[in-house]
Amino acid sequence: MKVDHIAISVDSPVAAADWYSKKFSGIILYSDDTWAIVQFENINLAFVIKSQHPSHFAFRIYEFDDDTTIKIHRDGTESAYKKDPWGNIYELIRYPDE
Repeated sequence: MKVDHIAISVDSPVAAADWYSKKFSGIILYSDDTWAIVQFENINLAFVIKSQHPSHFAFRIYEFDDDTTIKIHRDGTESAYKKDPWGNIYELIRYPDE
């Protein structure tokens, strides 16, 4: 298992993706008014608006537990948000080709 991305809340995902990609030589994989994701050598950084996604970190997985409620996203990924014992939100994400 590996960390897939870290997501932070911003007012403008498009502006944040643009700034971070230029400042730190990232590649914008996707960007719209509600979320954006920038790829770096070792991790992806997502920018989200608070009304749609919480700030979180995500683990890339290959299977979900049977009791997990899964959400299917527009890019075909499947995910579930959960909380650790300290109240931090993490996401489990599975890609359609895996």
